[in-house]
Amino acid sequence: MQAPRGPLNRRLEAFGTTIFTEMTRLAVEHKAINLGQGFPDFAGPAFVKDAAARAIGEERNQYARMAGEPVLVRAIAEKVRRLYGLTYDPLDEVTVYSGCTEAIHCTLLALCEPGDEVVLFEPYYDSYRACVAMAEATPRFVTLHAPDFRWRREELEAAFTDRTRVVVLNTPHNPTGRVFTREELEQVAALARARGTYVVTDEVYEHLVFEGSHVAMAALPGMRERTVTLNSTGKSYSLTGWKIGYSTAPAELTRALRTVHQFVTFATATPFQHAMAEAVAAPAPYYEEFLRAYARRREKLLAALLAAGFGVLPPAGTYFACADIRPLGFDDDVAFCRHLIEKIGVVAIPMSAFYEHKEAGRHLVRFAFCKSDPVLDAAAVRLRSLRGR
Repeated sequence: MQAPRGPLNRRLEAFGTTIFTEMTRLAVEHKAINLGQGFPDFAGPAFVKDAAARAIGEERNQYARMAGEPVLVRAIAEKVRRLYGLTYDPLDEVTVYSGCTEAIHCTLLALCEPGDEVVLFEPYYDSYRACVAMAEATPRFVTLHAPDFRWRREELEAAFTDRTRVVVLNTPHNPTGRVFTREELEQVAALARARGTYVVTDEVYEHLVFEGSHVAMAALPGMRERTVTLNSTGKSYSLTGWKIGYSTAPAELTRALRTVHQFVTFATATPFQHAMAEAVAAPAPYYEEFLRAYARRREKLLAALLAAGFGVLPPAGTYFACADIRPLGFDDDVAFCRHLIEKIGVVAIPMSAFYEHKEAGRHLVRFAFCKSDPVLDAAAVRLRSLRGR
């Protein structure tokens, strides 16, 4: 008997779920090298894993405090103060979730009423669009135009209306790798202040900036009180499977977020929270080596894509790189990704899956370089065969 599917399920399927499922199925079937999914294939830091084992041995295995273990929220508040000069009360303004994806879900459900409008920049991280639908809000889109993935100011201004409740911004940006400048963020901030709009800023790649610098939206004048900053430990400490995300926001907004979080996951894995408290407190040399290692991986992937004949769009941040498939004779990203898996043995993600206006991304694919050198080297060998297809 076919399982029932409600209207929300049908809407969510339209936001890229099926194409990601197909790419995963084909990757397994063809034993392809997976440069599609954004998770490291190498070990996370030993000192963090040791801290988790220690916490388990110390019997920190029962429900955590709903909003986050005190040792972790205090460490997060101290890190944010040290990096950005922003002060948050750890117990009243910092909240821990089961990954940043849950934080996005809770935030949009907390801030939006049915019919409110949410400004999204496309291409977007896929869960943004789905969470807007679950909140019964109405999305309004601002396109980041390739190849430099910048918005047009007139299009940004036109997206804001009297019904705009939230604007969701991701910097450094997945999937394009853009790192938005202070000037660009000031444009968004000015509109938010003028319209009384909240800004939800996803900064999970804050430590992966190769060009330019990361600017925290909440640190801009007049923005702390209207910004919810979302983050995740999985990206910065290469332990994505632990799913430890967090938010910093003013107390009034935080109370709204926690009201939703209480009924979604209630609490996040206790021993991992204790371990991540040590990770968040890591000294500067950890982050310096982290960035150097990823810079090497970035250059390795970009060289492989260039040698294979792609049009390469070097990312300023994140661990993703976009490539133009037209120099290889393709103009359909989904068909190309199927070909890449079935004939070449490498997985990429079709960029149109991240767009509402699919044609804007039809000529692009996304690769992840959060992989070990042997995997990137093997992928480079396979990709070179594209030239002789």
